[in-house]
Amino acid sequence: MRSIARVIHGRRVSDGAGVDICRVIGQPGADYIDPFLMFDDFRNDDPSGYVAGFPPHPHRGFETVTYMLKGKMRHRDSAGNAGLLEDGAVQWMTAGRGILHSEMPEQSNGSLWGFQIWLNLPQRLQMSEPRYQDIPVTDVTEFTQDDVSYRLVAGQLFGHVGPAKTHLPVLMVDIKSTKGGAIIPLTDGDTTIIFCFEGRLSIEGQTVGNGDLAVIEGIGDVALDGSGRGLLISSAPLNEPIARHGPFVLSTEGELKQAFIDYQSGQLAPNQAAFLASGGLG
Repeated sequence: MRSIARVIHGRRVSDGAGVDICRVIGQPGADYIDPFLMFDDFRNDDPSGYVAGFPPHPHRGFETVTYMLKGKMRHRDSAGNAGLLEDGAVQWMTAGRGILHSEMPEQSNGSLWGFQIWLNLPQRLQMSEPRYQDIPVTDVTEFTQDDVSYRLVAGQLFGHVGPAKTHLPVLMVDIKSTKGGAIIPLTDGDTTIIFCFEGRLSIEGQTVGNGDLAVIEGIGDVALDGSGRGLLISSAPLNEPIARHGPFVLSTEGELKQAFIDYQSGQLAPNQAAFLASGGLG
């Protein structure tokens, strides 16, 4: 069985136009856990902490995954895609060679809560065609086994298949345990993380508290105990160099510099100028 290699505590940061978030991966000391570039928990009961949202901004070279637990957020991008993230919904965006998008709350009161994960891509896929997947709550694969509830977003688990289409094998599943434990089969060699966001979870006698992320090590399956809920993500490390700054993640400093040149010259993505002129409205 696998065990916990380390537990990461998030730190409060401001991103976008002033959104208050808890950054777990992507902070000093946990900058990159291959292939996971970032893990943000945006959990706000105060609208002043989220209402400004994420106005139009660019990306190149990786994927963003947003999993909404509570609230409403509207996605629009320079490729003409649009989607409304509501309770339990997911958006999976491949930035590839370049895309601009905005993520703006469609509410001015109440709570907003979700997660955003950045997944790195191998160099051979970093300049692929951008892609957007809008996955409503009704498309997420839900099932219960041995008193444990699962919401499977990507990959295969216990004969079930998640709706997300991925460039590389990824397992992403929301697990809720109230009475006992669960044994989750994993692929040997994968990097596995689990973020606990309700209650407490235990792995081989080590506890993961609410708001903490555990990095799992070893081979074989992982046994989860306790009464809690967590988001587990597992994928193979790329073992490639990375060059990152702001919204761009590439493999070399030259590629990173070119991304900034392309954006500043209006060549990062088709319809870049029109999308920016619209304020991210289309």
